[in-house]
Amino acid sequence: MTLSTTLLLGLIAGGAIVIGLPIGRLKRPAPQLRITLSASAVGVLLFLFWDVMSAAWEPIDSALAAVHEGDGSAGPIVGYGALFVAGLSLGLLGLVAFDRHASRSSLGDQRSQAPSTFQEGDTKTATGVRWSTAKQLSLMIAVGIGLHNFAEGLAIGQAAASDEIALATVLVIGFALHNATEGFGIVAPLAGDLSEDGQTQMPSWRFLLTMAAIGGGPTFVGAGIGHSFTSEPVSVAFLTLAAGSIVYVIAQLLGVVAKAKRSDLVALGLLMGILAGFITDGIVIAGGV
Repeated sequence: MTLSTTLLLGLIAGGAIVIGLPIGRLKRPAPQLRITLSASAVGVLLFLFWDVMSAAWEPIDSALAAVHEGDGSAGPIVGYGALFVAGLSLGLLGLVAFDRHASRSSLGDQRSQAPSTFQEGDTKTATGVRWSTAKQLSLMIAVGIGLHNFAEGLAIGQAAASDEIALATVLVIGFALHNATEGFGIVAPLAGDLSEDGQTQMPSWRFLLTMAAIGGGPTFVGAGIGHSFTSEPVSVAFLTLAAGSIVYVIAQLLGVVAKAKRSDLVALGLLMGILAGFITDGIVIAGGV
């Protein structure tokens, strides 16, 4: 399969993330719907965390099994283990550092303005545009999903380069459905985003498409790279980076939904998100991956 065809497959798989974007432009969803949407996003992320950690741990598991059977050495265990810890730590602590930097920038901007012009929880970007807490969460989710989707793109590229057309097609279909679910997870915090005075803050299509590019674009890039070569250490690095960032975002979203004190809706949303992740992933597994 040619590189251009492989890139097209990567574009289709990654571009499907835009299917879930319109949810972010709901004007005034009921409070119950907002809680359920946010909890569903957590469910999707919980599944993704399990998915990426399983894939990232697999080389270490194989190396441990080889040592147990007397066919391996400690080198791969140490190497992959160090990469695993480093990626997970960087993904988690990197977002912590980003969040703290954003909070400091916001506080400094607050001190330089009249109190009436500042809204708590907003962050001023380099372009001078304020981002609400919901938009910051959306960005963090998109970054975590993008790191995960890069590894998916590598799988598509590898299958295409090996002329396994049937496998590549199943991967594209499965990942496309999966990315549509992930797109919903990105924009779920934006649904009904309100300012302190109760006014709806609807995200622009430009913002939503930017989040789609961050979350889905790496699938396209990964497909191109995977067509040329494959590297298990690179996959582990990106998967663990994704896992670390997903953990941080889950903690932030759980804090948001917990304030509603509607454990029934939170449980329902979590169940919906987790099931959606497994159902779409099942299509990929059905292809023999």
